[in-house]
Amino acid sequence: MRIVDALCVPGETGFFVDDQSAIRSGAGSDGFLYAGPAVTPGFDAVRQRGESLLVLLVLEDGHVAQGDCATVQYSGVGGREPVFHAADAARVLRRGVLPELVGLEVGEDVVGVCAAVDRMVVDGEALPAALRYGLSQALLDAAAHAYGITVAELVAQQWSTGVPIAAVPVYVQCGDDRYTNVDKMILKRVDVLPHGLINTVAKLGADGEVLATYVGWLRERILAVAGDPAYRPVLHLDLYGTVGIIFGGDLRRVADYLVRLGRLAAPFRLRVEHPVDAGSRDAQVTAFVTLRALLAGQDPRVELVVDEWCNTLEDIGVFVDARAADVVHVKTPDLGGLGNTIEALLLVRRAGLLGFAGGTCNETDVSAKLSTQVAMACGAAQVLAKPGMGVDEGLMIVRNEMARTMALVGRRATAAATTTATTTTATATATATATASVAR
Repeated sequence: MRIVDALCVPGETGFFVDDQSAIRSGAGSDGFLYAGPAVTPGFDAVRQRGESLLVLLVLEDGHVAQGDCATVQYSGVGGREPVFHAADAARVLRRGVLPELVGLEVGEDVVGVCAAVDRMVVDGEALPAALRYGLSQALLDAAAHAYGITVAELVAQQWSTGVPIAAVPVYVQCGDDRYTNVDKMILKRVDVLPHGLINTVAKLGADGEVLATYVGWLRERILAVAGDPAYRPVLHLDLYGTVGIIFGGDLRRVADYLVRLGRLAAPFRLRVEHPVDAGSRDAQVTAFVTLRALLAGQDPRVELVVDEWCNTLEDIGVFVDARAADVVHVKTPDLGGLGNTIEALLLVRRAGLLGFAGGTCNETDVSAKLSTQVAMACGAAQVLAKPGMGVDEGLMIVRNEMARTMALVGRRATAAATTTATTTTATATATATATASVAR
């Protein structure tokens, strides 16, 4: 199946991009906005609209494969690329990439094509991760269409994942509406919640008391509202390095505080993402190895999730080799092509750790659907409901995509079993007839 045309057009995302450094430095709230100037290069304001670039690949049978380029909410920090501007990105693709895709056979060497996307160079510079992300989505979508299967089945076959395609637990973000949105999550039986968005010391408390009170409330709210002892969601809090700030980088005190949260959360399992920020990848690995060891001997055991400074496939390999976390956040837009996400999730799984197929609220419905199928094919421990932080929309997109995928995979499995049974019966009948004929 050949590509006969390749287009791109600027689009929207499901949220905004925020200047994390300015927020950590105390930028105050101004309604939904933040007061004060941006401090991270590339930002015009502390909060600004998210942008995407929509890639459309027209195939020779008229089908249009899709992929959306987008970047994370907190761009330009933690070793990540700068803020994404769709108009600039469109010029790069139209000049040096899209013309080269016309005529490409999309069903051939799928793994190699995805790898080639990550090696693309335009005007002497590597293609930004956001562009590689969207291009790889469209190419996987096109290849799956050429084979007449889902992207999940394509990934399982082409990468030989050895993982049964199955639905994955969904992790949902509450944003700053961390009470009302939790009620939504409980009613919809979300698997992993609530995120919390603890991105300032004010939300944590000078001694951590604000978050401790919230975790206690969270536990009681689930028990009171769910009315079902079988409902045991995992509690996952994203702490944005704030715990390290209030305890002056003292990892023993950080560990003691996290264990305190774990006790408040019981009987629910607690995961904590990015409790400390060590300032560089190597320093982060060292800090997380120490912190994980401190947490390992505690009761209850709190699971450590790595996010910042773990942005590329190479970074993930370093953290995995050091066993510097229990859960690795494979942040899809940061990794560039989805081939890297696939390799990362498989790497984490084979190491006996938990792979979190994440990303950002600042994505689109298309990128959410395609990365969800990748998560299913690679046996991720959890997948992010995205885009947005309104709970309902992102949860609907991801869960519905899993339901559709499982229905199609199940249909093909049933058809294959029926064909096999029919062939076996026909063979047995033919053999019996031939045997009877010889006997006569």
